[in-house]
Amino acid sequence: MSTLTLHPQSPASQSPVPHHPQPLIRRIPLLGPIARELADGDADYPFYLLAALLSAWGCAFMLWGLPALVMPALVAAPLMLVVLVLITRG
Repeated sequence: MSTLTLHPQSPASQSPVPHHPQPLIRRIPLLGPIARELADGDADYPFYLLAALLSAWGCAFMLWGLPALVMPALVAAPLMLVVLVLITRG
């Protein structure tokens, strides 16, 4: 047997590795890697993420024109209303 083979009597085979489940946001396919990088990754990652999002928005504007430029404002208006209500409620 080679040195990499585990023997049935070895302590590694008797004690299983404890399984720590990850939060739901880290298991979602598109958001998981982003969440892991923000939590554990490089300190410059938020800047890269912001640059990528602005580039995607610019590409959408070039592809679809004015509707792609106005869409973030249409999404932000109800979100700001919710934020103002939450601030008011304390």
